[in-house]
Amino acid sequence: MSWRPTRQGALTLQQQIVTWITERIERGDWVAGTKLPTQRQLAMQFAVNRSTVQQALEELKAAGILEAQVGAGIYVSYNSWHALITQTQPSWQTYIDTSLHKPNYHTIQLINEYEQRDDIIRLGTGELAPSLLPTAEIEASLTELSLQPKTLGYSSPQGNYRLREAICDYVKKRGIHAQPENVCIVSGALQALQLIAVGLLEQGSIVFQEKTSYLNSVHPFQSVGMQMITIHRDEQLAQTLAQKKRKRQAVFYVVPTLNNPTGGVWTTQEKKQLYEACKQSRIPIIEDDVYHELLFNEGTPPIKSMDDSGQVLYIGSVSKTLSPGLRIGWLIGPTTVIERLADIKMQTDYGSSAISQEIVRHWLQSGKYEKHIINLRQQLQQRADLVEAILTEKFCDMAEWAKPKGGFYIWLKFHAPIVDKELFTRLLHRLILINPGYIYDAQDSHHIRLSYAYATNEALKAGLQILHEYVVEAHKKYNQEK
Repeated sequence: MSWRPTRQGALTLQQQIVTWITERIERGDWVAGTKLPTQRQLAMQFAVNRSTVQQALEELKAAGILEAQVGAGIYVSYNSWHALITQTQPSWQTYIDTSLHKPNYHTIQLINEYEQRDDIIRLGTGELAPSLLPTAEIEASLTELSLQPKTLGYSSPQGNYRLREAICDYVKKRGIHAQPENVCIVSGALQALQLIAVGLLEQGSIVFQEKTSYLNSVHPFQSVGMQMITIHRDEQLAQTLAQKKRKRQAVFYVVPTLNNPTGGVWTTQEKKQLYEACKQSRIPIIEDDVYHELLFNEGTPPIKSMDDSGQVLYIGSVSKTLSPGLRIGWLIGPTTVIERLADIKMQTDYGSSAISQEIVRHWLQSGKYEKHIINLRQQLQQRADLVEAILTEKFCDMAEWAKPKGGFYIWLKFHAPIVDKELFTRLLHRLILINPGYIYDAQDSHHIRLSYAYATNEALKAGLQILHEYVVEAHKKYNQEK
């Protein structure tokens, strides 16, 4: 072995030694289990300091190519071939770790994973139960559609024109006056938020939101460099917004009707207050209104109905009412904004499903949709009453909640701060899946988002019984540790 590293090369002496040893293992000169010469012998052979050899060997051991056996020396690892193959591949984990879009919270990843299992009782799911979806009616309506060849092709950037007309007619009943050119069809409300994030805002822009927010459980704005700022709505709202915004771009995200996750409903006065405060500072409002049709009683007009200056971007969807699988929602705003976001949508997915758009158009124009909504509200009301009765029986001495006004959720608040990852995990081991409050507000250890929309009545009873057992135990533990 006459090879020696050169001091004139581009690589350091250590890097050259690492490469030389690696090549010998790759060629099969040093097979797995081969004992290497001592550090002193290698240093003499390479004409380098022993410390240089030591550093090179440590690097190879860290990579899994070499391994040390106490008192016996250094050997070629039996895992060396796998380690070498790994080294020749791209470092995908590095790509992942440094990518723009950051991973979601581990709890949410677990929720997304376990929601796919049939043996799980889903007590927090923001989705309609299969039994509440009008599956047979949707299937039957397919025979009623008159599909033209052009209909099955790519739609215009803003979406199916006839569907946009139907949406304009539909939202007019809510006091929103729009033309088809003011509407962009999107693949659900989340895509609308993503389009706004990348299409309208510069990095470092501010997204104002309420303290407990759905946006904290997804990252459409955070992952593209937006700054999330919590705002408490009060009499000083206009002044607070002006102080925090200064000269930066900003938007205000709100779910004023059946808030996710709290289920709260704003009054008309509260909506006017926010609109006027944002108007003073020229802050656009993103009104996420995907739950309003599920109010048990008459609601108040949306913020968009007050909009006389194109300040409000209004989001609607059929995912919470008709079918999440159709992936059809809409965004209503000024024409220039809609054209910009439609252009970005075409660059990313070339338009929402043509068949889904035709189905939603047919349901809106035929009256099937409104008829379905009436029936759906009644069924959700029955489910809400059932869960409230169980809560009153089992949880009234350890928790509080507001009577649900519609939608899917009860925002259940425990008297003690017991909602943590441990409670979530222990329940998961019993096949009970909850949505803990800390995924909507990192500091929240009191709440869970309790959904009555997905699990069957029997599963709700069984799941709440198990939840009760664990909550009682958690309360006892908390009181003992105080």
